[in-house]
Amino acid sequence: MDMDSNPAKRRKLDHESHGLVANGSAALDAAAQAGTPRPSTFALQAQELLNEVRLDYSKTFAGADDLLHRIKSTIEETKPHGPTPIHQASKSLEATQGLLVPFPDPGPSQDSHYKVSFAAPAQFNVVGSYVSKTMVRSQGRHAIDMIVEMPKDIFQDKDYLDLRYFYKRAYYLAVLTASVRNELGSTVVFAYEYCNGNRLLPILNLALKNHTNGYHIRIIPCAPQGLCPSRKLLPTACCIRSDPDVGGDPRAPTPFYNSTLKAEMCYFSYLKVLRQAEKACAAFRDACILGRIWLLQRGFGGSLSRGGFGHFEWAILTALLLQGGGRRGVAPLSSSFSATQIFKAVVQYLATVDLCRKPPVLGSSNDGLDALKESGPIILDAARQLNLAYKMSDCSAFTLQQHARWTQASLADQAADQFNPTFIIKANLPLHSYDALVQIMYPQSTDAHNTGDYRGLAAQRGDQAMDVLRRALGDRVQLIHVESGDDSSEAAWELTSSPPSGPPHLLVGALFNTANMARQVDQGPSVEDKQAAKEFRRFWGQKAELRRFKDGSILESLIWTQASPLSLWEEITRYALKLHLQIQDDHLEYYGADFSAIIPIKASDTSAFQAAREAFTVFEADLRGLSHLPLQIRQVSAAAPELRSASVRPPSFSTSRDTTLPMDTIVYFEASGKWPDNLAAIQRTKVAFLLRIGELLTESRAGVACRVGLEDAQTEIENLAFLDITYEGGTSFRLRIHSDLEESLLQRRTGDKTLNQHVRTQSAQLHVSFKRIYTLLPLHTQTMLILCTRFPALSATIRLVKHWFNSHKLSCHFSEELVELFALRVFLEPYPWQAPSSAMTGFLRTLQFLSRWDWRTEPLVLDSTGELPGSERSAVATRLEAWRKIDPGMSHTTMVVATSQDTSGTAYTIKDGHPLPSRVIATRMTTLARSACKLVKDERVGLETRKLFLPSLKDYDVLIRLSGKAMRRAASSNDAMKQSQFKNLDGRTGRAMQPALQQPVRTLLMQLNILFSEPLLFFHGAPEDTVIAAIWNPQIKRRTFRVNLPCSFKPEACKDKEEVGTSDERVNVNREAIIAEVARVGGDLIEGIELSK
Repeated sequence: MDMDSNPAKRRKLDHESHGLVANGSAALDAAAQAGTPRPSTFALQAQELLNEVRLDYSKTFAGADDLLHRIKSTIEETKPHGPTPIHQASKSLEATQGLLVPFPDPGPSQDSHYKVSFAAPAQFNVVGSYVSKTMVRSQGRHAIDMIVEMPKDIFQDKDYLDLRYFYKRAYYLAVLTASVRNELGSTVVFAYEYCNGNRLLPILNLALKNHTNGYHIRIIPCAPQGLCPSRKLLPTACCIRSDPDVGGDPRAPTPFYNSTLKAEMCYFSYLKVLRQAEKACAAFRDACILGRIWLLQRGFGGSLSRGGFGHFEWAILTALLLQGGGRRGVAPLSSSFSATQIFKAVVQYLATVDLCRKPPVLGSSNDGLDALKESGPIILDAARQLNLAYKMSDCSAFTLQQHARWTQASLADQAADQFNPTFIIKANLPLHSYDALVQIMYPQSTDAHNTGDYRGLAAQRGDQAMDVLRRALGDRVQLIHVESGDDSSEAAWELTSSPPSGPPHLLVGALFNTANMARQVDQGPSVEDKQAAKEFRRFWGQKAELRRFKDGSILESLIWTQASPLSLWEEITRYALKLHLQIQDDHLEYYGADFSAIIPIKASDTSAFQAAREAFTVFEADLRGLSHLPLQIRQVSAAAPELRSASVRPPSFSTSRDTTLPMDTIVYFEASGKWPDNLAAIQRTKVAFLLRIGELLTESRAGVACRVGLEDAQTEIENLAFLDITYEGGTSFRLRIHSDLEESLLQRRTGDKTLNQHVRTQSAQLHVSFKRIYTLLPLHTQTMLILCTRFPALSATIRLVKHWFNSHKLSCHFSEELVELFALRVFLEPYPWQAPSSAMTGFLRTLQFLSRWDWRTEPLVLDSTGELPGSERSAVATRLEAWRKIDPGMSHTTMVVATSQDTSGTAYTIKDGHPLPSRVIATRMTTLARSACKLVKDERVGLETRKLFLPSLKDYDVLIRLSGKAMRRAASSNDAMKQSQFKNLDGRTGRAMQPALQQPVRTLLMQLNILFSEPLLFFHGAPEDTVIAAIWNPQIKRRTFRVNLPCSFKPEACKDKEEVGTSDERVNVNREAIIAEVARVGGDLIEGIELSK
């Protein structure tokens, strides 16, 4: 079970779901009676999660105990034999039993004089999650680990050297395998595999054939405690004596090899540690389950390829922290802590300790701290002198710490959802997690063992790539993560074959530092610092050059040619990997740039948005400079997406373009008693004001063209007109006037009980519209502009999300401001990550949020100021709950999206008294987002980005094909002027181009909705989209004839026998007539109409 597979069910745990309330109220009552603190919502949700993920061990592992006893008895009865030359013994085993001994690579040499023997095990035990009952349903597979301790008599004093112990261990395992296979026969599938991906440690995996639950039993040989002296296995010791003639340092330390051998002697010791922790702390097991889930959701595990930190390491770390390991020997964890308290404390510990630079020491020992003399991550268990993090790399340690810090930030944010980001959301999807990705494809190598320390070639190359890229990128990135693409170390293989080996491909992900990633000039050390300058030139090669800067300093420098963060990332990494690791360009495959190419998003877009804001500043100054207005201008506010860096296309101003809509602005005048005390008169006064402003602007500013346009007003008491102002350079603004008295009159009219109900309802709707246009939109624009500066990736994210809505023909059902708020949510509450640093991560996380958001029961509350009190959040949730009880069909309110400026939650989700979007459209959005997220999850880095934006037209009943030529002709506001290819003959030359009053497709769509909204639901995307799609309303169907039918119907003969004689009363939707009327309304704009069969 994937923890993220049923988001709707999980989401109910976030708020007052009935199951949680029932269980939670009992816990609260018990806490009150006991006088203990009330458990938090997070603790109640965690307890509910624990109840859901627990295994039914009697069902999952049915018959396992009997099978374990049979295996134990079989091993004990295996015939022993004395010392035998290793090659003779292995060949005998292969000849008689038909299986290979899984020797580590390289195997024993042909002239080796090692001898192996077999004797009954010293002891057995079943260890791991099966015994401690800490498995969960969502883990990859359920396995029982049986530890078989090899007797000390079969080893010699120096078997810790040169793989001798591991050769004898492999032979011992092969003998056990032969014996067990002979006993269990064909009822079990046998295979070798590596323990935690460690190629030094093959183990036997048993799986029952035709078993429904599919559990496994792993037989793991281990060394007796004290087999090798600890001083011989220090990290600085060399236990593999290489041949100097072959190459390499014969005395190079082998810390991984040494720690692997040391860990082989600690199985029973750690089993005792875990038992003591379970007895001392009642919540220990539950805390380990929570830790397992947290690690699984972040892709961590005990194997080398999954970071080397899994459930066992979490459990041992927690147990040791319960015993001691804090300052002055005081245990950081108390045995009286609850499971969630222990979990939070361990996460905090991982977030604060630096495993590489200042490694922690747990416990005390008389053997000293020589084990700390090791490069790489360290969590030292002082009593056993074992580094618990010996399987981790620097990269995985940094990534683990970063995830812990993000989780800690999430748990500290009381206003945000803490539970889902911590335990439910998958946080290891590469495209969601990293701003840029590159796959390094190495050629197949047969020399996988020659890595000096036997961690494997993939781990060695991962470390090399990490070192080079971390030095090359420096402060441009916050985190570099290297993930091995070679899963052969975790694959099982048959008893008669050799272990698999795959090409060690690496996937490298980076989190950008947005403040530095776009830097094109890197300054190195001064020329006077000769040693640092020499090192700089050694690393950068011919790319390094001396430059004199404006301040007179002469520095080593790097000049990069690319401008955008993604292209700079590619340029730098290509150069560094080729220079130091000889990785050619054709062995590198980059991911992430496709998202920026979709719109496309360019580095110059920032300048275009900035130019629009500068033009608005000029326009504002021109307005304020008008001296003959009746009232003083108090404020001029922007209200257009272009002025908050949120339009899909960046603003482009040109005198040759006349199809661009002007940018909305609002002018506020000083309070005055001169306004008429009548709504209709106020609207006409506004028209006079606009005419006067236009005259004054034309007189005061050369090259400015002004014209007054009329709104699509349905009544005389709403805004009637606007003023379009076009500058000589092509910049265009649409100005509306705010009247403070208008709002007061609408409020008074709404509350006047002497008026008819429909008049009051109309006034209420007009008041909501007035507040949205004149109050909330300017505030929204100002807020988004500030946040786009605070979050550099927000603008590009919004544009991609809007393009996704356009591509799937949803944008006509969502206000632009609402879509912007969807994108903003992943920046204000970015957990389980930090705020996105690229358009790709911001876009994909927005889709993930939309796929998981249960808008039926959950409001979306966005606190951009950080000052929204908890009582307001609770009030929003209470209002939504009340609305759902009053209006379960969601005919009035579908989504509730509250902001710091609008706590009602309906400013952008209700228009003219109707929900925007409707329940059908909101469901469609969720479905599409879930499909997109599934595609991203399944294809991972191989995702074809354009698939996310391809609409499925087969889902619609009607497709209205539009004529692009007719659209362009209708959009032109100067089509009366003849356009010529010769500038001197063009009738428009020398005239200021007037902006389009409205996009023709939007006008057509508005008319279609007015006329045919009952039988058809229309879908459309961007203004340039040439297809309007529609589906038939399933509720408008065959019925009995009556007066005032919702649309065109036609008589229909009855087919059922019981309806014979009533055919004149049965009617059905006249689809042919409706489609014909649609074609008539569209006229030349419609090129053709396609109907589904």
